[in-house]
Amino acid sequence: MSLKISKTEFKKDVMDNCRRLFRKELDEATPQEQYQSVSYAVKDMIVENWIATQKQLTKDDPKIVYYMSMEFLMGRALGNNLINMTAYEDVKEALDELGIDLNFVEDQEPDPALGNGGLGRLAACFLDSLASLGYAAYGCGIRYRYGMFKQKIENGYQVEKPDNWLKYGNPFELRRPEYAKEIRFGGNIRVEYDDETGKTLFKQENYESVLAVPYDYPIVGYDNNQVNTLRIWDAEPIVDFQLDSFDKGDYHKAVEQQNLAKTIVEVLYPNDNHYAGKELRLKQQYFFVSASLQAAVDKYMRNHDDIRKLYEKATFQMNDTHPTVAVAELMRILLDDYQLEWQEAWDVTTKACAYTNHTIMAEALEKWPIDLFSRLLPRVYQIIQEIDRRFIIQVEEMYPGNEDKKRTMGILRDGQVRMANLAIVAGYSVNGVARLHTEILKKRELKDFYEMMPEKFNNKTNGITQRRFLMHGNPLLASWVTEKIGTKAWATDLSLMSGLKKYVDDPKAQQEFMDIKYKNKERLAKYILEHNGIEVDPRSIFDVQVKRLHEYKRQLLNIMHVMYLYNKIKEHPELSFYPRTFIFGAKASAGYIRAKEIIKLINSVADVINNDRSINGKIKVVFIEDYRVSNAEWIFAAADVSEQISTASKEASGTGNMKFMLNGAPTLGTMDGANVEIVEEVGSENAFIFGMSSDEVMNYEKNGGYNPYEIYNNDADIRRVVDQLVDGTYADGDTERYRDLYNSLLNTNCSDRADMYFILKDFRSYAEAQERVEAAYKDREGWARMALLNTACCGKFSSDRTIEEYAKEIWHLHKIKVEA
Repeated sequence: MSLKISKTEFKKDVMDNCRRLFRKELDEATPQEQYQSVSYAVKDMIVENWIATQKQLTKDDPKIVYYMSMEFLMGRALGNNLINMTAYEDVKEALDELGIDLNFVEDQEPDPALGNGGLGRLAACFLDSLASLGYAAYGCGIRYRYGMFKQKIENGYQVEKPDNWLKYGNPFELRRPEYAKEIRFGGNIRVEYDDETGKTLFKQENYESVLAVPYDYPIVGYDNNQVNTLRIWDAEPIVDFQLDSFDKGDYHKAVEQQNLAKTIVEVLYPNDNHYAGKELRLKQQYFFVSASLQAAVDKYMRNHDDIRKLYEKATFQMNDTHPTVAVAELMRILLDDYQLEWQEAWDVTTKACAYTNHTIMAEALEKWPIDLFSRLLPRVYQIIQEIDRRFIIQVEEMYPGNEDKKRTMGILRDGQVRMANLAIVAGYSVNGVARLHTEILKKRELKDFYEMMPEKFNNKTNGITQRRFLMHGNPLLASWVTEKIGTKAWATDLSLMSGLKKYVDDPKAQQEFMDIKYKNKERLAKYILEHNGIEVDPRSIFDVQVKRLHEYKRQLLNIMHVMYLYNKIKEHPELSFYPRTFIFGAKASAGYIRAKEIIKLINSVADVINNDRSINGKIKVVFIEDYRVSNAEWIFAAADVSEQISTASKEASGTGNMKFMLNGAPTLGTMDGANVEIVEEVGSENAFIFGMSSDEVMNYEKNGGYNPYEIYNNDADIRRVVDQLVDGTYADGDTERYRDLYNSLLNTNCSDRADMYFILKDFRSYAEAQERVEAAYKDREGWARMALLNTACCGKFSSDRTIEEYAKEIWHLHKIKVEA
């Protein structure tokens, strides 16, 4: 038995927890109380290895990577922890003996609201891989009280509700007040000269501050006794309540520190289309970055005496531009707290900080108004000024008189602090997250930096953890893979999946594979019926697009194609058409009006089509509410078709494409992001590729776009679909409801470039690719072969492979071994 204790002892722990926590016997407990009782028993098992890991770190003194991210989209912890402890089946049996269903217990756990999209899920996969591979790591982020939001669909519209995931507490976390740090905002900087040391001192005065209190969350490695830590910071007031202010009648001042602390950790990505939102977002970023760096430096100095060698034992990976204030904050700590000279501090910082770029889109590279930044972080701004001044001197030396270079590469320009530029100037490594993405960065978006400092640039194609997205999310397929390969070692070496290739032409294996897919489709169909009230046929093609809602990801292209198919079926009911279920899942940022209109359109089209009996269920459209990790696991397992249809050159990588591939869903997509590498692995004949190339898109953009009216005027089918946006077909006769979407395509009274994501331009190519999907699916043996081959060829896309590359080529880490 893989547990450190017997089933008898585990059952006793669960029952004792229920009595101690809730004063109930287990059979009297609510489902949530049963979940808590089980989770605390599992946590007790984890803590032993957590302590052992910390002891091993003290003994070995390895270099530690601090992975700094605004998001960690962890997913539910209970099942994943049991998988990685190799205790899932044992605990399941123990709970069965108590009359409790582990699957039911798992469903009581809310998804931790610590992230939103692919950026946060990647961070979670990376933490899983770091622990499973034996590397020392801390994740560093924020303990959001309500996350981004819980998505409700009301009358087809997205409505944002608070995601109160901490309502019943989080049984797996540990509050660590002994490591709390003070974080200061605003005020002014007083400059002093110290006669004794001859140093100039910078003192922050008249500031407001909060206490950053860490909560540690265990990251269990797979079958290796190692437990790393995700440290998420909560904000608390330095002084809870100012009684003197209250007594004077100044009730607001009495609780102002409490209000400041509460606001900082309330939500992920506060709406920043106004000044207060921008200020809060910057406060959040500085809050967790400063706390994490202070803690990391303190940890280092407990066992070392020379701060100048910090980089030998710590590396700070900045996950996108959100945490890049780390560069200046680390400089502040070294300069002001440890009194290093500028060059000494700069040497440490530039050997300790590394930057991952996650976007090709220039508008997504974070920039802050100088007036806001300098007021909120006055000392940090002074340091950035000096970094910029020194860097511009270097640019001038390399490119004398070239003002364009200074304007493009400067950190402080046009009234803004440009965070990506700061990260590139100071970071010792700058990596993209897919080969195509990295090449575009080097040749276009960051071309000037690449020409000046090419040695910094490298690629690390993203990956996913097979332990969550196959072993936990698709246990039927996981067991089948183990049986066919003859080993469970694929759990830590996904390249072993290539052993399935010998079965791709085996009719029996094909049938088994498709039977598993069908069972997963039945499971998802049941979920859809329960949550959406829509009955879908598991025998239909499950065509799935689930991801963050953004125009460049082109959910609009997908739903317009559904409208096009519906028109065809209505006009030609005699046509042969293989039934399709189009499944969408996505959140739109609260302030992203057009993205929210697309969600409404999807639901409006669903209402019309799903209620039209004349088409005999040939098409169903489903929008899965509140898309998150826990329902994503079921969706990936059930999908037949993986929609990865972003405008070429816009998607940095994507990781959903890899999860679909792992679970045997061929890609329908553009040659964008990691799709390029997926097609290389599986072969173009086992994917459905359409649309313009990234070079073609960039050429159009360079020349001001294209004229969508040419397509609109010359293609009657497309014209009809576009017109249906404004003729009331999907809006109960309201011709204005989707006017903005119509305008975005044709640029009528629209400030954007016409059809800037090339939806009409790629429409026909997409429709033809969809026809190829239908033809291929009708060939059951051919489809089974293709689906199975996708799973067999997914080995490259494990986050274990990605992390090994980071560890060897960027972080230079050594593994530790934790004894049981």
